[in-house]
Amino acid sequence: MFGKEEVKVFLKEKGIPFHWVEHKAVYTIEEMEELGLEKMEETAKNLFLRDQKGKCHFLVVIRADKQVNLKELGEKLGGVRLSFASEERLEKYLGLKKGAVTPLGILNDTACAVKVFLDKDFLGKEEIGVHPNDNTASVYLKTTDLMQMIKEHGNSLEVLSFA
Repeated sequence: MFGKEEVKVFLKEKGIPFHWVEHKAVYTIEEMEELGLEKMEETAKNLFLRDQKGKCHFLVVIRADKQVNLKELGEKLGGVRLSFASEERLEKYLGLKKGAVTPLGILNDTACAVKVFLDKDFLGKEEIGVHPNDNTASVYLKTTDLMQMIKEHGNSLEVLSFA
C-alpha cells in the first residue's frame, strides 16, 4: 500500500524530480489556499466519482480554480450519470482517506479499475501539485511525469477540457 513515505521513495526510485511541501492536514481547496503555498495555480483539485450503478470509477484531476458539472461530464463520457463515490469506495479502489484524493492514489489501484481524466489546462503548466496519498503534504512534479506514471501503472488516462 502506497502511503506518503512510500510515494516519496517511489518517486526517488523512478528518478522523477519533485518538490515536497509538508503542511497541516487540509480537506478542501479553500484550506489549501489558506496555507499560502507559492504554486496554488498549479495545484490540482481531485474528484473521485462513480457511475450510477457503481461499476465504473473515475478520478477527475482539474485546476483548483475550476468547477465540474457532473451532468455535463457524464454526457461527455457517453451519457453516464455520475455522483461522488463514498469514502468506502475511495478506500477500496485508491487506498485513500477523505481529503487525500490524488492521482497518485492509482498506485494503490492494483486492478487498474479507475479511469483518470486530466484537465487539459495542466498540459500548459510545467508542474502539477497533488497530495502524496496523504493530505499533510503536497508534491509538485512535472505534469508529463505524472501522466507517464499513470500510463505505466496501467490505468486509463484521458485529457479533457473543463470550462
